[in-house]
Amino acid sequence: MMKVALIGMGSVGKGVAGVIARKDLGLTITGIADSKSGCVDPDGLDIANLLLNKSRNGCCGDREISAADVIKKADYDALIEVTPTNALSGEPAIGYIKTALLRKKHVVTSNKGPIALAYKELHALAQKNGVALRYEATVAGAVPIMHTLEHGLAGNEILALYGVLNGTCNYILTRMADEGLTYEQALMEAREMGYAEADPTYDVQGIDAAIKLVILANTIWGNGVRLNDVDRTGIDLLTADALRLAEDEGCTIRLIAEAIPRKHILRVSPRILEKNHPLVVDGTLNALTLETDMAKEITLIGRGAGSTETASAIIGDLLFIKDRYARRT
Repeated sequence: MMKVALIGMGSVGKGVAGVIARKDLGLTITGIADSKSGCVDPDGLDIANLLLNKSRNGCCGDREISAADVIKKADYDALIEVTPTNALSGEPAIGYIKTALLRKKHVVTSNKGPIALAYKELHALAQKNGVALRYEATVAGAVPIMHTLEHGLAGNEILALYGVLNGTCNYILTRMADEGLTYEQALMEAREMGYAEADPTYDVQGIDAAIKLVILANTIWGNGVRLNDVDRTGIDLLTADALRLAEDEGCTIRLIAEAIPRKHILRVSPRILEKNHPLVVDGTLNALTLETDMAKEITLIGRGAGSTETASAIIGDLLFIKDRYARRT
């Protein structure tokens, strides 16, 4: 049985906890914390009861126990870090992850901030301490991009990548194209559907997609790029007329993140694509095309957000660690 500690009890954290409670995966949660409270039991926590408490009073445990306490003191093999992303500093998640790695604990995270801002340092720390740092859930939700790069395309040289990496933007552009809505109308609908935040800046200005592009570029090429290195244009100034003009040519518009090292391109911007292009996906779907030397072009498509979908990626990483750790010992 692999013991895990879970930090973060938003929609993703609750999704992960629920999956572990429902499925017999050989995982048990021995420590858990939200922003206000925490709970620790080396024999395993009653997750159903904790989730009930969380829904009733907003806390998952004892207000005297903090996330830092759980990370420093709980008995666990792997830390699941799913707190909200801070794109400016990456904190407090970077500190949480470092503490776990220094304790020689594996880390699985969905948090884009630490991986975009401090990947090289965190990866080196994990290697030094003989543990894994896994982050499949940081890019495209349930789509197994990192596993594909690491295993399915092992031995291939990745020459370039192109992707639809933000579901909110894709939903807005889909609705503008399909129904002739203005940007403002489509954004309002996206808010009503729960796909867009009250302040959608992070999504519609391409920041979220750019952070994911940075994570992919650093994972594949190890080139140490940062958010400021991405040439970024969002969709917030896009008009319904632009979509109509594209439609007249049998095309549509999608927000595309692309990295082409040989051309020194690292960019997020609206692009005109033919309607049968593999990256023209509808609604909140994500899609990524990897251009390789041997396999040529591989396109992955799937759900890029959602509590259960993101939990899928986190569970996949945990079970990968569990299997590899078991075989080592």
